[in-house]
Amino acid sequence: MLLRIAGPRTLAKWYAFDLIVTVALGSTFANSVLSGNISVAQSLVGFVILIGLQFIIAFAVAHWSQLRVIVNPQPTLLLHQGKFVHDAMRRQRVAEADVRAAIRHQGVDRIEDVGAVVLEADGTFSVIRQLGSDATALADIPELGGSNEANRSD
Repeated sequence: MLLRIAGPRTLAKWYAFDLIVTVALGSTFANSVLSGNISVAQSLVGFVILIGLQFIIAFAVAHWSQLRVIVNPQPTLLLHQGKFVHDAMRRQRVAEADVRAAIRHQGVDRIEDVGAVVLEADGTFSVIRQLGSDATALADIPELGGSNEANRSD
């Protein structure tokens, strides 16, 4: 019931913080089931604290871009105009084969026909077939001169 109240972000694609909260929830649940020293009320308090913390951090990240940079990694450009960005790939420990697989998954057969491949903060790949001259969806990509400041909402 608490997970339903917490909303879909609690169980959505995970950022590092979300994984930590999920593991902590599992540990709290395991301790409550296996330990005779922990009451149901104590377990519920642990769940409420963890889910509350996750909710507060998610709210803060959504409203303050400075915190977004600390909690969630920035997206990284891995392929630009059909050419691999090897420095970024090394930093993110991504192989060419991973980028090629992401491109194939989008039904594209030629790397040269891809405008960009971005490694998103949640670890997924975004494949953009064509880059327009004003590609605003890429405004927060540091390799293209953007930053999270482009998404400021505070």
